[in-house]
Amino acid sequence: MNANNEKEVFQLTAKVQKWGNSLGVRIPQKIANKIGFFDGSEIKMIVEDQAVILKRASEKPTLEELLSGITEENRHDEIEFGTAGSELI
Repeated sequence: MNANNEKEVFQLTAKVQKWGNSLGVRIPQKIANKIGFFDGSEIKMIVEDQAVILKRASEKPTLEELLSGITEENRHDEIEFGTAGSELI
């Protein structure tokens, strides 16, 4: 495994192996620790061009990601709740 300390880029060669009806690749422990993967981690797999990107599924979405999901069709009008006590309006 080669590490470029400036960008924290790891490069290694691994072997794809049959695992039941699927294929699997082992993630070395050093890399798993670095990115927070552990036995039983739920991950997202993203296919982009000829690359597979693995990310933790529990990552919280960014504000930009949340806002990008808003459309005219799923946006609601403001809701008026009124006052219940001595709130300043």
